[in-house]
Amino acid sequence: MGRYPEIEPYDQGMLDAGDGNRLHWETSGNPHGKPAVVLHGGPGSGSGAGLRRYFDPAAYRIVLFDQRGAGRSRPSAAAPATDMGVNTAPHLMADLERLRAHLGIERWLVWGVSFGSALGLRYAQTHPGVVSELVLTGVATGSPAEVDLLTRGLGRIFPEAHERFLAELPEGERDRNLAAAYNRLLESPDPEVRARAAQAWTDWETAIIPAPPGSVERFRDPEFRYGFARTVTHYWGNDHFFGDFPGDGGEEGVVLRDAHLLKDIPGTLVQGSLDFGNLLGIVWRLHHAWPGSELVVVDDAGHDAGAVGDDALVAATDRYARSRP
Repeated sequence: MGRYPEIEPYDQGMLDAGDGNRLHWETSGNPHGKPAVVLHGGPGSGSGAGLRRYFDPAAYRIVLFDQRGAGRSRPSAAAPATDMGVNTAPHLMADLERLRAHLGIERWLVWGVSFGSALGLRYAQTHPGVVSELVLTGVATGSPAEVDLLTRGLGRIFPEAHERFLAELPEGERDRNLAAAYNRLLESPDPEVRARAAQAWTDWETAIIPAPPGSVERFRDPEFRYGFARTVTHYWGNDHFFGDFPGDGGEEGVVLRDAHLLKDIPGTLVQGSLDFGNLLGIVWRLHHAWPGSELVVVDDAGHDAGAVGDDALVAATDRYARSRP
């Protein structure tokens, strides 16, 4: 099956989101089709043209946008002066609502990858009336347990890389929240400290999350590397800003706690069996706590579910295309 052929946007613009933020958005496919919005990963990765290809362009009105600080949105998180205090999950969800109203959309399918899947889940839980379906891959829920696994637990599997990862931190910071400790380095007034921290953080991510070559290549750009690391550690160090207070929802987080709120929203989860997030079983438990969801496990695939995962994602959007919002 594979993904659909490449297409170009028929409209795009910059949306004033307040707080000095302007968000780049685009629409492609059928202007009168079923609306679908794509939530990119990272946080901080930005959207890519390939994400349009998960949708039948004859059936869908496909909306892509760059989240605050990412991609072509401004100001960029790569600029040290950019205020990250107005870049939180509540801000991103408010941006989604502002974009939906700007485009005149009542309800839309939400498609998310990695951090985008976590954001999509929380958005659907807090705005269930505007989400027709969810299609998620590289599934994450933003829980403290997942962050601890990715920053500390996997050190047992990648001990050499983890030793280098810890070495960048002052000794007094190595037993604390590692994402928050790195974020403090990335907010340092010293550009050399920021640069070393960004390199060490992305080296660790590359070690633990095998990714397509293009994904690794982007980390060679120091501007992207810094903005990405700064945004990821900002979210990971603060429980993704999903709860009302730090630790809300416990180690398994608020998304899994509130899975029952998704009961009226159909959804498809496409997950590689070798994605390290599966070590916690959170995706399996999310599926079983979410009536109306389906879980597609792709054997011998990691965080990127590969060609078989692409087929499953396209099959899901094709099926949901037959259900109008």
